[in-house]
Amino acid sequence: MGNVLLAGTVLKWLALVLILTLSACTSQKREKTLVYCSEGSPSTFNPQLATDGPSFNASSRVIYNRLVDFSPGGTDLIPSLAESWEISKEGRHYTFKLRPGVQFHSRGDFTPTRNFNAEDVLFSFNRQRDKEHPYHSVNNAGYEYFNSMAMGELIQNIVAVDERTVRFELSRPEAPFLANLAMDFASILSAEYAEHLAQREAKEKIDWEPIGTGPYVFRSYVKDNLIRYQAHPEYFEGPAKVSRLVFSITPEPSVRYQKLRAGECHLVAEPSPSDLVSMRTDSRVQVLSQPGLNVGYVAMNVEKPPFDQLKVRQAIHHALNRASYIEAIYMGQAQVAKNPIPPTLWSYNDQVKDYDYNPERARELLREAGFPDGFQAEMWTLPVSRPYNPDGRKMGELIQADLAQVGIRLRLVTFDWPTYLAKARQGEHQLLQLGWTGDNGDPDNFLNVLLGCRGVVAGSNVARWCHQEFEDLISRARTLSDQGEREKLYRQAQKIFKREAPWVTLAHSVVFRALSPEIEGYQISPFGTESFHRIGFK
Repeated sequence: MGNVLLAGTVLKWLALVLILTLSACTSQKREKTLVYCSEGSPSTFNPQLATDGPSFNASSRVIYNRLVDFSPGGTDLIPSLAESWEISKEGRHYTFKLRPGVQFHSRGDFTPTRNFNAEDVLFSFNRQRDKEHPYHSVNNAGYEYFNSMAMGELIQNIVAVDERTVRFELSRPEAPFLANLAMDFASILSAEYAEHLAQREAKEKIDWEPIGTGPYVFRSYVKDNLIRYQAHPEYFEGPAKVSRLVFSITPEPSVRYQKLRAGECHLVAEPSPSDLVSMRTDSRVQVLSQPGLNVGYVAMNVEKPPFDQLKVRQAIHHALNRASYIEAIYMGQAQVAKNPIPPTLWSYNDQVKDYDYNPERARELLREAGFPDGFQAEMWTLPVSRPYNPDGRKMGELIQADLAQVGIRLRLVTFDWPTYLAKARQGEHQLLQLGWTGDNGDPDNFLNVLLGCRGVVAGSNVARWCHQEFEDLISRARTLSDQGEREKLYRQAQKIFKREAPWVTLAHSVVFRALSPEIEGYQISPFGTESFHRIGFK
């Protein structure tokens, strides 16, 4: 009997040791710092004011939440700050029941006195839609997404039915509305924090010293260098698997790779295609990939001569040997783009006839347009690597060489990423390299935001191309609930786009991520953004 008791005691002791050991290992893993080598600096820490991946990753994906979200690694809508919703029969009223007990962050001299409620939803959307709102003009905010999607016209009213219920009243049915609310611009800010800053005459801090409900709390930013975050201990989905997160801003892809190999970072944004062969044979690196929901393009500013002439735009399209760029820039990990939406997106029109590489036809069109000897122009090249264009400078040099063959003498310039985007929104360019990764899996997110007439004013339509026939088609499509009918309209719109050629469509790329073998729980997002809440160490 004594031996049995002794054996039982030993087993209990061993079990306790095992539990304590596992607990200590888990704690040690959580206390480690996750370092993300990002490709560019954020233009803001408020996703309402941004359209670029580096800003979304640094703000909406770590600091904030939205009423609804997309499933991890997927496109299905799931509850987030709203635990449920109802849509009225006519499709014009959306009523959201808000999640109880959600806590905002504390930092600096701000500690929230209440949980998230309807007041925060109204503040976050009314700031964007109401020109008389006390925060509307803070930091010269442009609300590019909100305005390019005509959300101000669409949302007639937002009503706080009670503390935990909010109703959006729309002017018309809008098929992508719910998915749009899962996009980054729809992130929810703290109304109480806004009031706190207003009382201290420091409203401008709301976009640079952010307070949200998300998995990480913003701690500090050293411009163009580091961003530091700490896990939000009261996050409603449970604390992040790693307590400290650092963004190491590293614009050069080869340097990001070297930092990964040296253990100085654990996840690399936009690895260079030229490094992929080496990465795949390197035991210190995991490589993940999937087809990208993206398009890379060169926008021609149709408000600036000679790009206001259709024949000039068509000539440039014929002059570029885009197939050669796929090998030289993407190492074959992309396909030539002919439409403004990727082939993985529903309504893609494969019947559209693309412009072939035909320098002689390009010269002929230039002669017909009144430029027998060509002309001089300026093109801006991307200063950061993006999935749709991993090497803007090299792409610029190839385009420059091709256009020289038809008499167009191109000067290449660039700026830092926030300046590049800001100047592009103002239409200061002639030719501009840019691209897009979809936000919500709906064609409207490409065709309306990037090419709709409202996007000219908002700044997201950098070709500044407003074509009424195209506009009528995409506007009509947004109001229909029948996807088949919407698809017909979007297919027609793609034909008009190709005929009018406001862009040279360059590529749809495969998306890659490189990470340390220590990392687990990572999934590539179809929208090109990063989520860090579920990432941990093995």
